[in-house]
Amino acid sequence: MTTALVTDSNAQMPAELRDRYGVRVVPLTVVVDGEPYREGVEITTAEFYERLSAGAEVSTSAPAPGDVMKVYEEAGAAGATEILSIHIGSNTSGTVNSVKLAVDASPVPVDVVDTGTASFAVACCVWAAGEVLERGGKLGSAAAAARAAADEVGNVFIVGGLDLARRGGRLAEGADAGEGVPVVALTGGQMQSVAQVHDVEAAVDAMAEYLQTTAAGKPQRVGVGDAVARELADAFEARLRPLPEVAELVRYEIGPSVGAHTGPGTVGACFFPA
Repeated sequence: MTTALVTDSNAQMPAELRDRYGVRVVPLTVVVDGEPYREGVEITTAEFYERLSAGAEVSTSAPAPGDVMKVYEEAGAAGATEILSIHIGSNTSGTVNSVKLAVDASPVPVDVVDTGTASFAVACCVWAAGEVLERGGKLGSAAAAARAAADEVGNVFIVGGLDLARRGGRLAEGADAGEGVPVVALTGGQMQSVAQVHDVEAAVDAMAEYLQTTAAGKPQRVGVGDAVARELADAFEARLRPLPEVAELVRYEIGPSVGAHTGPGTVGACFFPA
């Protein structure tokens, strides 16, 4: 049996991990001033943030079942005999509904994992499944690893566009109370405050400390992402790399389907036990 891995573009999966595990990606739809674009196909991250910064109205929507089916057909044509499809949680997106409609017509059997999370946390679930398959594991074991990662994945970040998060209903009440920079974590579909600091330099330390505390001494696989804030993300990466809790670290770009809710200037990390 040959198992193909499929995810959606909200996972923000970098080429490093896509190529390592042969992951196929279903693009979500990003709407900019009323015009729909397929994320990563019809609009680049740089183009998106340029238009957002210029005042464009932006939103996101789930892929059509036909877009999911196209990826399944491509996987089958490339020799896959089964598919493990790992996606943004149904608690924040309608993507899993489109996936389930596509599954019924897929040319090969599909096991769907609703991660219950979003952004690079979804990629962490794919990463965990990819590790199992790379070691020769079967689909069932890979799916179990993805679901375990979904239960254990942590995240911490600072939000560049608090009004976007607030308007989208993703910012928990009181998360931005007080002065300074709120450090938040996405829990149950909402951004909850985990620290309040005076500046972004202090935020880097607060995020690193949160990761260490949450890891509780267990080595983690970590993704550090940014939305056109590379210098700050570089400082965060440099702070994390020497930590004994960091087993592997990759970088990723926060793309339109996440940036529409968090804005430019966002920096953070997702992590799960190695």
